[in-house]
Amino acid sequence: MAGRESVTIADVARYAGVSPATVSRVMNGRFAGEEQIAERVRDAARELSYAPSPLARSLALGRTHAIAFVVPDLANPAFQSVLAGLSKTAARDGYRVLIADSGESPSEEPLLAAEIRRRTDAIVLCAPRMPEDELIAIVDRLQPLVLINRRLPEDIGSAPSLAIDYRTGIHALASHLYGLGHRHLAYVHGPERSASNAERERGLEDFTREHSDVRIDRIPAGAGSDDGRAAAPRVKSSGATGALAFNDLVAIGLIGGFRELGLRVPDDISVTGFDDIPLAQYVDPALTTASVSHGELGVVAWNRMHALIRGEEPGHDVVFRPRLEVRASAAAPRA
Repeated sequence: MAGRESVTIADVARYAGVSPATVSRVMNGRFAGEEQIAERVRDAARELSYAPSPLARSLALGRTHAIAFVVPDLANPAFQSVLAGLSKTAARDGYRVLIADSGESPSEEPLLAAEIRRRTDAIVLCAPRMPEDELIAIVDRLQPLVLINRRLPEDIGSAPSLAIDYRTGIHALASHLYGLGHRHLAYVHGPERSASNAERERGLEDFTREHSDVRIDRIPAGAGSDDGRAAAPRVKSSGATGALAFNDLVAIGLIGGFRELGLRVPDDISVTGFDDIPLAQYVDPALTTASVSHGELGVVAWNRMHALIRGEEPGHDVVFRPRLEVRASAAAPRA
């Protein structure tokens, strides 16, 4: 008999003396007839070296065994770590992950999420800048859905949510700089519509309420290293002795920008980041930051998603609390 590529479901049906529909149901685990018949079909398939193609099987079952992962910027190592945890864990259960990158464009995210969801069984959505009304408008079409750093209003519906406690994380970084003696800080903030940036702002508001002797200037930036570098002159002109960056990429850009301006970190100005991406400990100076277990976040995202796909209860929402990672980029200010 020729190789399995040339064997069709009709060949198996003829060999087993059943209809092609019966073969299809047996091979897809949906046959409800006599076990004798099912065994005859399986024997015929083995004899002919036949196995259904993954595509045909997906079409027959109405499943792709793929899930979508939508992110604002896959170049960010933090999202890469989430993806690594998600894809490795999903692979153990026979699922693959398709990725969509919105390129930091909130206006593209609803269309992108809806499009990739049509090609997959479910979606893990990390769209921190998608307007809430647009998320609500498409949420029914996205289910099963797991949200990262977003929550749906209670009256709209539910989807498992995994979040990072940015509020506590930025508060810990500000407290560390305060303990070193800094009283004038600059917050180099992220994209204006970012939900995670809003949480960081709340953390800094908490901090200034507790410390009336602290001044914090807000310096607009973004989420990338080029944004940090571009913000360096404004931070310098503010006179701040310490800079809290939106994330590690912005912090690394700031350090490079300060170097170009003749400022030394931390001798002339201290810098902190957020996320603890792999590069953070290897830059010069090594970056003080709020460390987040992004890989574990990806693992938990798949566990919640797999439960949804199987029709099980996904479990409670999870909030990951960052850990303060003290390194060389922050020191006491000059007298």
